Amino acid sequence: MKTPRVVTFALAALSTCYDAASSKEMVPDARVAEIYESGSVHMDLMARKKATWDQQRTLGAMNSAQYKSHPISAAAGPVLCQNGTAKVVPGDAMNTFKCNKVDFYDFVSHAGLGSKTGEGSSSWGWTSPTGREFVVVAQADGAAFAEITSAGKLVYLGRLPQAKGAATSIWREIRGYKNYIVVGSEASSHGVQIFDMSKLLTIDPAKPVTFSTSDVTSLWNGLPAGSTHNIVINEEKQYAVAVGAQPRSSTCKSGLIFIDLKDPKNPKSLGCASGDGYVHDAQCIVYRGPDTKYAGKDICYGYNEDTLTIYDVTNKNATTIISRTSYTGASYTHQGWVTNPQWQEFLVMDDELDEQNAKGPAASGYPITYFWDIRSLEKPKQTGYFRSAAYGIDHNQFVVDGFSYQSNYGSGLRILDVTSLPQDPTGGLVKEVGFFDVYPEDDKEPKGGVVDFVGTWSHYPFFKSGFILVNTIERGAFVVKRSA
Repeated sequence: MKTPRVVTFALAALSTCYDAASSKEMVPDARVAEIYESGSVHMDLMARKKATWDQQRTLGAMNSAQYKSHPISAAAGPVLCQNGTAKVVPGDAMNTFKCNKVDFYDFVSHAGLGSKTGEGSSSWGWTSPTGREFVVVAQADGAAFAEITSAGKLVYLGRLPQAKGAATSIWREIRGYKNYIVVGSEASSHGVQIFDMSKLLTIDPAKPVTFSTSDVTSLWNGLPAGSTHNIVINEEKQYAVAVGAQPRSSTCKSGLIFIDLKDPKNPKSLGCASGDGYVHDAQCIVYRGPDTKYAGKDICYGYNEDTLTIYDVTNKNATTIISRTSYTGASYTHQGWVTNPQWQEFLVMDDELDEQNAKGPAASGYPITYFWDIRSLEKPKQTGYFRSAAYGIDHNQFVVDGFSYQSNYGSGLRILDVTSLPQDPTGGLVKEVGFFDVYPEDDKEPKGGVVDFVGTWSHYPFFKSGFILVNTIERGAFVVKRSA
């Protein structure tokens, strides 16, 4: 393990190796790459998060039972965003949420969602064949299931505990595959749980079900130590990917580890892509775009700590790296999403450490959404960025119909209109069109927020109804919707 001094050197080196005056598409400096490859930067990032969450526990903020769930009756909502706030409990500052063009529909605490530990993280959703909308809310001790009703109410149905023998871990990531969810965790010996969401269809909300480990469709145990940082799905090609599976010294070097899901009852190993080492997150989709050389290829866009790394993974046992590109301000390349999966010209990306490290465009502490021109997969270009007006850290984002829905920790759900990128790749025409701030605790800070790992971790914006689930670390899950 590298010492904090070495980590500090690495982060300082970024400002010299990634010159803001140079071309925005840059080959990573070998000295800096070595520090990332060692895992020191990632361990430093995780240590910072653990320190914040330890403090939150000490302060009692992680006791989710104190955050009262909203009444379940349809008459109790929605609470409209008016004059910049949604007053869920009038006169209560901790239940008055800053907002713009996003209305409040419901909130249920982690305790109300059956968790003994709380501490929320990932989330996902599933729409049944008849149009019912279900969500999965990750917590340190498992995952909670709920249905969002047509009135926007969150109805608890039960939960899936962490895998048998695995410790609790706030790092729990969930993605969907057809009618299944795929669950990974940073806890060792956890493996990857595959669960059939159709089991929820007949549950009586008055009798929530706690499923057992035998209720999962399957448990895949092909990870080096049973843990993974994240899960990625390519539904069209019928596979999952475990990324960031420690240790980095394993055969796959914590890269892309492919899992065949053609038969969810019998998942199989397909191979791995170790060429760029640790992958923090990725999006794997069939390429449809202007770079004709790769038409129809199975492509993964990897967010690899200090680079955007693009892979051709058509052959899972002989993957290739198409390009590996860094950018001004690179501190910890975290996650991203293509703006149009049917014509892949641009993607949006976030960096999880540039605000805390005051690097590049994020030096002021205001979150930066980076824009990339990927019309050439071999020569992608970081063309511009959007600086949020809300002080804090960005974390996860997904693009739906030209709008980037973002979970930005303490500043909550933010929504950007990115439809203008083909017209202006610099992002000069990108606008924020709505937000809902789920963390009023920092509203009175000097800059109206904190650059820290508090508030929302994730959200799910893909429901046809327009309801958006927002999962928070401390409180629980919100249901919100853009104003009509």
